[in-house]
Parts: sequence; structure tokens; C-alpha cells
Amino acid sequence: MIRLIEKGLMFGNLVHISSPALVERYNRALQHLAGKNTALTDFHVDISGYSPEVGIELDDPLYLNPNGVNRQFILLTTEQKRAPLLNVKFSTSRDILREFIEMNEAQLFALTATDAVAGELVNSVFKLTTPRDLLNLRKIEIEADTVGGTLRKADQLAGMVERFKTEEDAWFDDVLIANMIETAKETGDVTRNPVRLRHTVFEQRNFWTAHFGGMYLFPDLVHPAAIWMGERPEDLPIKYVFDPSQRNQIAKFLNYNDLVEPIVKARGVDAAAILQQKMDFLTVDAAADAGIDLTGLDRSDMRRLARNHADRLPEAYHGLAQLLRWATDGGPWPRITSDHPAYFYSLRAANTPNRDLVNMLLAELAPLDPRQMFICHKELFYRTYGGWPEPKKAYVAEFLAREYQVDKAGARAALFGHEPDMSGEDRVSEAVIARVGPWGAVRKE
Repeated sequence: MIRLIEKGLMFGNLVHISSPALVERYNRALQHLAGKNTALTDFHVDISGYSPEVGIELDDPLYLNPNGVNRQFILLTTEQKRAPLLNVKFSTSRDILREFIEMNEAQLFALTATDAVAGELVNSVFKLTTPRDLLNLRKIEIEADTVGGTLRKADQLAGMVERFKTEEDAWFDDVLIANMIETAKETGDVTRNPVRLRHTVFEQRNFWTAHFGGMYLFPDLVHPAAIWMGERPEDLPIKYVFDPSQRNQIAKFLNYNDLVEPIVKARGVDAAAILQQKMDFLTVDAAADAGIDLTGLDRSDMRRLARNHADRLPEAYHGLAQLLRWATDGGPWPRITSDHPAYFYSLRAANTPNRDLVNMLLAELAPLDPRQMFICHKELFYRTYGGWPEPKKAYVAEFLAREYQVDKAGARAALFGHEPDMSGEDRVSEAVIARVGPWGAVRKE
């Protein structure tokens, strides 16, 4: 993993904490949440305040995420909103934290000027014992306050102010007035500058979880289903539960809910370039397995590798080649059905609220495309990377550093964006799409 770290592909965009004041605040918050402390004076934190260095020091990668369910967080600065979330257990957690920070940015900026804000993503389940428990995770509520209790004291002060204004003899209550003065020293004037966080309740509808071997839950669709990557559950109260071997059923689920579209249907993207790059990754995988040096490959080298090792190329390569010939040379319309190995490589998520989750699922169903896996499912990428041959590790790390890191937004837009194509030209006839669905649609059972 050292290569990924050096190229900024792992632990990138973390917030550096080095000032004694911030370290001291972090320690007070860590003691408050977990009863622990760090002796480090220099470390990095993600959006939740989790530090990989502190995790190593404490020998506990879940020191802010006990049982992997109710994620705790420590905010030292609102700049943490730009950082990634490490050790992800639920696909919704980072979006919830970022939205919370952005919706309360002014208040959190003021609070973190003098103290750390500590909190928790709370739901009704404290420990997952069966897959059935996952369906109870419908609402996430954020509880947060400074370690010194500024928000709690502000509420108390607001209550005292209301008493002072409404009770008949409050003007003569020396104890009440003294308490108001002491509390106001810590909270400021809550009548002019109320200290209150808003937008702290979030719905968790469709999501991925790392628990129980990994699962994609889509209970909030017209045709709900769960897609299980580990051992198949027996007690999940959803009518349809699929595993990766059930390609046709998964394809039907994606199509029935209008969750995917063919890459070559997408407007405003160079579908041929995307298909060619996917083919290159398949070529690299086959060449790496053969022990071939992949250093400094260019386009002609890729063609040579594909020719010389055609017998090693997977069937998915030949399916994508048919699509590429159709898209660039007007070749015959390819009938790539859902049981073809190239099927999921030829899709991307449609423009729906579930776009990121579906792209995450497609990355797992098309595991030989490391670029999509890195962008859409980093937990899977890091887990898979460790098992690759050394030549493939070096090639993929170099490619991502060269082609993705320099323009992340542009790469994401090119691959997954849904901006309208101002040329007015359809890449594929809508009539054809309606007739065959995404590449031959689904093979009938």
C-alpha cells in the first residue's frame, strides 16, 4: 500500500492536525467519546475525525465507530467536510456528515474556534446481530455538542432568559440572575446570537453496508431487492435477495427500476474512449497474470499485448470489442445479454438519486475495471489491490496518479456525469434503446 500512499491514492485529502491547541482539543474529545487518549502530537483526520495514525497507536481501527453501527465524530475544523471517510461501514455516512457540516457551517465554525465538537450518528440499533436488523436503520439523527457542553448550556441559558422575561418576580431572583451571568460567559448572548444546530435528522433509504460480508439494500424502490455479496441471508424480510451469481435477476432488477443505462447511450461523453480503456484494463489483467512487464505501456503496446495474448483475454474483452466496433466503425449491433461477462462493464448508473450507489454496485460486478472501482468503491479497491500481481499494482497506481488524480472532477464527469449534450445528437437511437434495453436487456429464463 506504500505505493498508493506515496501517489496520494490512499489517505489523500486528510486534514493535518499539528498545533498543540488542536491536539489538546482532540484528546479531550476522544476522552469524552471513547475514554481514550493519544500521545501523538502530529496526525491526520478524515471527515469524522478518525485518524489512521491514532488507530494504529490504539490498535483499534474502529475507535470512533464501536460495533461499526453508530459512527462517532470529532470536528476540529469545518474544513473536514472536504476529507474522505475511512473504514466505511455504510455508504451513506460520509454524505450525512458532509451535509450536516455544510448546513451548520457558520455555527460549527464559531464553536470549533474555541473547542472541539463531538457527536454521533445515532439510530435505533446499537449492534447488528442479524441481517434483519439492517432494515431498522431507516433514520439517522446527529447528536453533537462541544466537549464543554456549549450547546447544552446555551439551551439552559435560553430557558433562564425566558423565565426572567415571563416570571413575575424574576427581577428579584438573585440566584437566577447569577446563573445567567455565569452561563453567558461561556455561551455568549444567545438572544442576539442563538447557538443552535439544525438539520440533524436524515433518512437512510437505499444503501450499501460492509456488514455480513457486504450488501446493497434497495428497500425504497418500486421493485425492492437486496444484493448480497457474502453468505446469503435467510431471514431478510425483502421479497427478492440476489447474489452475484444471479446475473440475470440483478440485471432485471436494475432495468425494472430504471437504474442503469448503456455507456454508449450517454450524451456528452466519449463512449469509445471509455470502452477502450476498459478493454485496456482487461488486457493488463491478462498480461499481469502472465508475468509481463507493464512499465511505460502506450496505445501501440496495448494493441500488441492484445494480439499476442488473445487466447488469455477474458470473454468480457471480446464483448466490449464488439461494442467498440459498433460505436466507432458501424459494425453489427451487438447482442450482449445479461449473462455475458461484458454486460455489467457496458453499463453506468442512470441519473437517479441512487446513482452513486448503483455505480458502486457496478464496480463490484465488473471487478476488472480498477478505475471505476477506485472512484466508486474505495473499500473494495484497497481490499482487492493487495491480491494483484506486482506488475498490475504498479500499472494501476501509475495510471490513476497520471490520469485521475490530475483532474478528478473531469474524470468523474466524463465517466458518470449526466450533463446534457448541447450538440443535439443522440449517440444511440432512442427507438433502438427502447427495443433492446441496455445491450440485449435480460435473457429470459
